[in-house]
Amino acid sequence: MKKTWIALAGAGLLAAACSSDPAVTRGAATGAAVGAIAGGVIGNNVGEGDAGTGAAIGAAVGAVAGAANANRNSDVNRRQYYDSASGRYYYYDARTGYYYWENGQRRY
Repeated sequence: MKKTWIALAGAGLLAAACSSDPAVTRGAATGAAVGAIAGGVIGNNVGEGDAGTGAAIGAAVGAVAGAANANRNSDVNRRQYYDSASGRYYYYDARTGYYYWENGQRRY
């Protein structure tokens, strides 16, 4: 059973490492580290299994959650629009509610 969880954790980390966006890879690594620590502590305190199994499960879940969060917040995935009058690209930032030019300057 331990080998299965270790294989799943490794597969999650390898899948996250295949990302071309460094922010997603960093998010997956951070999530895996935090998940492994939390899973190890929780697995050891609950008494079901051992800390190693809990750490492997936590690392797998943390890697997926960290990669998903970083991917959602990544600027690479924002939709850009083209302004033919100025010949420049702009994007909408939902957090602020404004449009910005590709260099970060507010459009209007």
